[in-house]
Amino acid sequence: MMTPILVEITESSQVGEARRLGQKLAVSCGLDSIAEGRVSLIITEAATNIVRYGNGGLIILQTCKNQNLTAGVEILALDRGPGMRDVASCLVDGYSTGGTQGSGLGAIRRLSDSFDIYSAPGQGTAILCRVYPRSSKAEQAKGHDAPLTWGAISVPYPGEDVCGDIWAAHVEGRRGLFLVADGLGHGLGAADAAREAAAVFQQVPSLAPVPVLERCNDALRKTRGAAAAVAEIDLDRSIVRYTGIGNIVGSLNTRNACHHMVSHPGILGHSVRKFQEFTYSWESESILIMQSDGLSTRSDLSPYLGLFAHDPTLIAGVLFRDFRRGRDDATVIVVRALHPYSGLTEWTASCSM
Repeated sequence: MMTPILVEITESSQVGEARRLGQKLAVSCGLDSIAEGRVSLIITEAATNIVRYGNGGLIILQTCKNQNLTAGVEILALDRGPGMRDVASCLVDGYSTGGTQGSGLGAIRRLSDSFDIYSAPGQGTAILCRVYPRSSKAEQAKGHDAPLTWGAISVPYPGEDVCGDIWAAHVEGRRGLFLVADGLGHGLGAADAAREAAAVFQQVPSLAPVPVLERCNDALRKTRGAAAAVAEIDLDRSIVRYTGIGNIVGSLNTRNACHHMVSHPGILGHSVRKFQEFTYSWESESILIMQSDGLSTRSDLSPYLGLFAHDPTLIAGVLFRDFRRGRDDATVIVVRALHPYSGLTEWTASCSM
């Protein structure tokens, strides 16, 4: 997966920039001309809404894959505006609070193969769209259940072309293993360290969190080092096993509580005093969140009324919008148990530069 493209949207000239970058991304991942056109229209409508109603915000573009590994484009539109009191009404054609024709949100939903929206008074609006070739839609309906789903955002330090953070995921059967690594500093040296951690992770996905990080520690001695954490979700035992070194933050959210997960200080590859695994209970509706210190707070979903039920990528987008520091690489991954989604019994993914 390519590094996400982030476009700040504060005035109308940036709408065109976001559209051009979306078109380029659509071409690069092999979308046909019809799908490319849908990407352009979605971005134009969403970015225009950010300028008109959202008091500025962000468009984040990244590649994605459906359950049959067909490539597509994922569009996140995030604003900090007043939010919507009645989202369902705003999605109906003809409804408008700004004197327009009121077809923007409805058009975005119709043009998308996958659509999710979160908005509440005082909490802005977040829209998630995915676009695939139309020929893949029939294939998507053939999928079976998979146990876990996740979404992530990993964005470089402002001005850098590569991200010093990385995430990776491996799901097989009813077990999922997830990594977030933050290379020391930022730029190429940090990216090299993070990539090394992800490469080790992908070689040993059957291991528990402690031995995975022990192997990362050995491999990272030739790099500047990294902070990293690994979480293993075991659905059969209803537990999460977690091991962290350095400033990766993990939290386990339920509808009633947020439990912060424990990491030990250190730098993989250079100064680690202790690897220790901590075990937490996993409920059927639990959400695991792991983030680098490019986000400024421990992630707690309780202040966001209704967000808990949404797509993991949309949840990651809201957290990124509200808590990114803007002066470091920033990564957040959100994992939850899934309803019918995929025909895959094994799926390995990562954010690569």
